[in-house]
Amino acid sequence: MNIIVLGAGLVGGPMARDLAADSRFQVTVADRDEDALLELKSLANVEGIITDLSQPADVTELVRDYDLVIDAVPGFMGYRTLEAIIKAGRNVVDIAFFAEDPFGLDELAKEMGVTAIMDCGVFPGMGSALIGRVARKLDSVDSVLVHVGGLPEVRQWPWEYKAVFSPIDVIEEYTRPARYVENGQPVIRPALSDAELIDFPDLGTLEAFNTDGLRTLGQTIGAPNMKEKTLRYPGHIDKMAVLRECGFFGDEEIEIGGQLIRPVDMTAKLLFPMWKLQEGEGDLTVMQICVEGEKNGQRLRYVYDLLDRYDHENQVTSMARTTGYTATMAARMIHEGLYTHKGISPPEYMGGEFGCVDYLLKGLEARGIFYRERVEVLA
Repeated sequence: MNIIVLGAGLVGGPMARDLAADSRFQVTVADRDEDALLELKSLANVEGIITDLSQPADVTELVRDYDLVIDAVPGFMGYRTLEAIIKAGRNVVDIAFFAEDPFGLDELAKEMGVTAIMDCGVFPGMGSALIGRVARKLDSVDSVLVHVGGLPEVRQWPWEYKAVFSPIDVIEEYTRPARYVENGQPVIRPALSDAELIDFPDLGTLEAFNTDGLRTLGQTIGAPNMKEKTLRYPGHIDKMAVLRECGFFGDEEIEIGGQLIRPVDMTAKLLFPMWKLQEGEGDLTVMQICVEGEKNGQRLRYVYDLLDRYDHENQVTSMARTTGYTATMAARMIHEGLYTHKGISPPEYMGGEFGCVDYLLKGLEARGIFYRERVEVLA
């Protein structure tokens, strides 16, 4: 199978390395950053194409020569890039986190006979698949609550944070309104709202805030109460809220010294060097999923816990591992014919298919990523 990975960044590169280690695949990576491609080629048996992926028509032509596409472009390019891949009639596993409704592409994907697994990361992604599996097991689901975050292993002033995926997508978490479900009704709250402190046995106290990570689950699972919150070290929320409220994340151009500039571009230019993991620095990914519902008249709670850390041996971030290897295992399922749903396929659809979650979990465990499950009987 010939696979092309669109993007050689923080997650795209490790995905390409993982696929290239599989003798069944010939892997090509496309990116405009020649240095990133050269570094990747020094680490894995991949081909590189230097190209600008911002033009959808060019993407459609590019991917026609491949059997399967892994889409790892930044979120602001995500929807139109996914549409371009579908127009080429190619199966795709997509990790780009975009604001648009993915089901707007469902009819096109079905018409083209394309399997398009989207949001295929850690959450949304593997966590969504686990929720889909629990929903299949239960007679009804009453509530879903997810806490998830990627953090540096070492807290450093002033931000106590490092960007372990596309930094511009991180800023989106602080600005995009959060959508969740409460008492059967859709609710929209500002990002960074409803802050709370939560203790994790292996990490200590973290703070959680509303973000827009629930995604398609609000449409596909049907539980009356569903919410996702992002985790950071305590104090981070207030700093981001100050920047946002003072306009530093604004996308309307303003004039400075005769030049028009978007405040968010200036802020990104200042923050990103400070948010970059330096050589030898580690990160971690923490997630807890709680799903409550009923089975045969008995109330049950399914809890999944994840704590993953930086792979120092291979120099792969935890976020790249937990996000990227979910996507590469999904690609293997498509290759092996284990998952064939045509159309737009959010990860919870995989959870609804017998055997798919077990396949994903087995592949992740082989790469040192473990989800701990416990089931509690509720009064």
